[in-house]
Amino acid sequence: MKRSILILILIVLSGFGCGVKSNVRILKLAHVLDVTHPVHKAMVFMAQKVYKKSGGKMRVDIYPSGQLGAERELIELLQIGSLAMTKVSAGPMESFVPEMKIFSIPYAFRDEDHLWNVLNGKTGKQILLAGQKYYLRGLCYYDAGSRSFYTKDVPVNSPADLKGLKIRVMKSLTAVKMVQALGGSATPISWGELYTALQQGIVDGAENNPPSFYLSHHYEVCKYYTLDQHTFVPDILLISTRIWQQLSLQEQKWLQEAVNESVDYEKVLWKEASDHALAEVQKAGVKIIYPDKAPFEAAVKKMHESYRGTPIYSLLREIVNSK
Repeated sequence: MKRSILILILIVLSGFGCGVKSNVRILKLAHVLDVTHPVHKAMVFMAQKVYKKSGGKMRVDIYPSGQLGAERELIELLQIGSLAMTKVSAGPMESFVPEMKIFSIPYAFRDEDHLWNVLNGKTGKQILLAGQKYYLRGLCYYDAGSRSFYTKDVPVNSPADLKGLKIRVMKSLTAVKMVQALGGSATPISWGELYTALQQGIVDGAENNPPSFYLSHHYEVCKYYTLDQHTFVPDILLISTRIWQQLSLQEQKWLQEAVNESVDYEKVLWKEASDHALAEVQKAGVKIIYPDKAPFEAAVKKMHESYRGTPIYSLLREIVNSK
């Protein structure tokens, strides 16, 4: 709480969020990723495009690596308009925008092609903008690949191997239900504390995409990586609805065009980073496991059915039955 208050004071006193200086519109974007991450690089690309398109009349300043707080703190700062933009995982967003929980439901998406067909279509756009009434306007989805399990001592070839294992998950109720459905014991822990938690045996494993597994150095502790691809949880670039409404139509156009161009750029970076990550963790002695996904899919059917009678179930069926 003290940290959140200090960050808020800093933002208010520094004119963070959105401001105009020497006739230049300045938007502040904060996130928790390392500067080597492909999504950070895509946002730098986006900022460069904004500056170029506006002829220097608009600028996006980026504060990476959690300088201004954790994901939840940054989301809350957007809601009150004290910060202009942030990048978050769709997982924690479900606490703010109920529709976002669809991304943490395992095997809602068949593969990467299915995911992007949905995200680029009507359904994906509706989900992206569903947070507007909560003062969180989605600008785009960034590719964050698929999430899979990695463990310290026990290889996971089927859901049965997860029994008794403490698996770290994001602070997402849906992610907790997923691990429980697969037989594991879900343990929400913040990303920054996970390396130590793995070292000390507080958890036996975690789940994430290849670049995050590699860049976090979790492969130094966990020697098994099971590519079951249970979820495709995209990253989302958000702008405060309050600040979006302060922008002129021309400024909105410059920003959205730059964001759209950065999405394609990030996809290329992500593919390169993912391939590189898998190669590097294998060199470090990690065993890559390609399991039969059928038992995993069967294990979560009851979880899918648990949403019957709710709006999320209708959304789930719409996605599952789409091409």
